Amino acid sequence: MSGVEDWDLVVVGAGPAGSATALGALAARPDLRVLLLDRADFPRDKPCGDGIAPHVQDVLDEVGVPGLLDDLVPVRRLALRTDRGGVEREMARPAYVVPRTVLDARLVSAAVARGAVLRRHRVRGVEVRDDGVLVDGALRAGVLVGADGAHSVVRGAAGLPAHRRRALALRGYAPVDPAREGLQEIVFGDERQPSYAWSFDRGDGLANIGYGEVLTTRRTAPSRALLLEQMERLLPGTASVGDDFRAHHLPLSGWGWRPRPGRVLLVGDAAGLINPLTGEGIYYAVLTGVLAGRAAAHGPADGAGGRHRAAVVPLLRAHLVGTATASRLAAVPGVVTRAVSAARRDQRAFDELVEVGLGRGLLTPYLLGSLARG
Repeated sequence: MSGVEDWDLVVVGAGPAGSATALGALAARPDLRVLLLDRADFPRDKPCGDGIAPHVQDVLDEVGVPGLLDDLVPVRRLALRTDRGGVEREMARPAYVVPRTVLDARLVSAAVARGAVLRRHRVRGVEVRDDGVLVDGALRAGVLVGADGAHSVVRGAAGLPAHRRRALALRGYAPVDPAREGLQEIVFGDERQPSYAWSFDRGDGLANIGYGEVLTTRRTAPSRALLLEQMERLLPGTASVGDDFRAHHLPLSGWGWRPRPGRVLLVGDAAGLINPLTGEGIYYAVLTGVLAGRAAAHGPADGAGGRHRAAVVPLLRAHLVGTATASRLAAVPGVVTRAVSAARRDQRAFDELVEVGLGRGLLTPYLLGSLARG
């Protein structure tokens, strides 16, 4: 087709999922022609809890991006609280709290350094053809990866419905309360469940603060004022002194998620991969992105979806079933309190809960037994 640019891989969205896709593809085949499209210039902000689990660096190590966060301050302690008590313990591995202006810019710079082309462009139309995927009538991709977030254009083009289960969260920044220095703190809601407020120390004098709740047909969606009110009630001294508040939707993962075959792949938020217990999504984004890049780099383009499915499902299926089940149980009165109580009694139960919330941990017999004993 005259005037159409040909690319082996086009990635829509250059956040963590999209940049990881490019990194995975170029680590597998450095000669691959990879185009990253994003509607914004970098660095740019994106509302998020900013928590980065150590598992993210594990995946980046595999594609030759070591030490991405080594110059930042690690957070070693996590507190989980309810209206009936709480637990504060050191995590088995430290996490980081990194503004997305920093994280995303570093990841996309790493992808460009390895050969990806970054272009500012808002994608409006996608057409799947026998010879590739046509983007806005001007770009033809052997494989197209949608890493374009909760309101993904690519998801619609792939014939998938809008995400059915969502949460709504409001994020801001505030000076760190001295009582919360060096701490990631989560306070679970007691009025509009499932919900929680958070304060995550960035290590630079500021904390990422916020409040989020699962949207349900049983009540109207919360207003901005209500989100701020709940944040301040659960974590006094946060919303009242914070600023830079921005709301965002979180498409929550479920037990039935499976990548589809074909040339169009979805990763991260576009795939609906947000932990329904914690709202964590960066690890899923980087993991599924790297695996999508590898799938695009190896074998015929029209088989990329099948290869992606074969790689991702064994890693995430049991975990996603567990988190989907646990998130529904969390709406039952007393269940969250029991989980926090188990973590307070037992370091192993605490560690396994952290793995379920931040990595791809499972609801093990030991963890379930600890909850039952609570």
